[in-house]
Amino acid sequence: MSQAIQAAPDTQYRKATRPTLYFIGVTTGKSSIMTVFPRWAEYLGLGNAAICGIDCKWHDDPAVYRRAVEHLRADDLSLGALVTTHKIDLLRACRDLFDELDPYAQRMGEISCISKRDGRLVGHAKDPITSGLALEAFLPAGHWERTGGEALVLGAGGSSIAVTSYLMDPRHGPNRPSQIVVTNRSTPRLEEVCRIHQQEPGAASGPLPTTGRQAASATRVPVRCVHTPHAEDNDAVVGALKPHSLVINATGLGKDAPGSPITAAARFPQQGYAWDFNYRGELVFLDQARCQQQARGLSIEDGWVYFLHGWTQVVAEVFHVQVPARGPVFEELSRIAAGARR
Repeated sequence: MSQAIQAAPDTQYRKATRPTLYFIGVTTGKSSIMTVFPRWAEYLGLGNAAICGIDCKWHDDPAVYRRAVEHLRADDLSLGALVTTHKIDLLRACRDLFDELDPYAQRMGEISCISKRDGRLVGHAKDPITSGLALEAFLPAGHWERTGGEALVLGAGGSSIAVTSYLMDPRHGPNRPSQIVVTNRSTPRLEEVCRIHQQEPGAASGPLPTTGRQAASATRVPVRCVHTPHAEDNDAVVGALKPHSLVINATGLGKDAPGSPITAAARFPQQGYAWDFNYRGELVFLDQARCQQQARGLSIEDGWVYFLHGWTQVVAEVFHVQVPARGPVFEELSRIAAGARR
């Protein structure tokens, strides 16, 4: 079972005939996981486990999400799912269908993983863990404390909330960005980000910032939420960053939709980092960064390692197996994935 289902409010899902992991996204059939998962399943001893994509539109009808989750809940061999792009929308539409939400999901209002435990449907927000593991893989130890760099997250969806939560975690002590900036084309998502940031450990109390051209949220790490309806607005934010800062494309542009959140005129920070959460698609954002790589001394990363951590964490949760985030087993899973990568 590897072809993607085009989801609709009246989709008639078939009962799974073998243990099945679903992938709820936008263009799931193009993902490397469709060829990677069967090889992982063999290596991890998951028997004849299958994967099936469920393609939904961006910000789809809530009934679409409910229909998919109702199928997962009712079908014994439908064991769980990885959710991308729809993490906030799906939980908002289906919260009452879950028996349990993990602490991250409760606080951030999004889920990236659905599993079953003792007959209960459980929603997990894995991204604070997986984005942190991916970031640690390329950012030098002590980077923030040593350089005073800032972090800019383009996009205010579930992945943005997760990575900013990781970056501002007080457990990092002084090794946190000197400022975090989140931008988005629409204002409701920015309001959600600001609300969630106020609930983070160590966050200062205060009223929700008013939505406008620019809003500020006070935490131990200063956070600005900036309304950027046009790519040129993001250019201005990128251009104002300090040297050694990190710029993240968390919008989905370049994968699920064409284009980039910035224009070719954007000026990346000197000695900075450009990280695209995507690893497939047009990846225009990364091409824009590469044009400045030598002149600006940029380090550039795609989303491949994020992909690996994201999926291995979900496979472990859904199939109730141990998959370490480091060491020989993870390295072998990485090697298998690289060999099957589309």
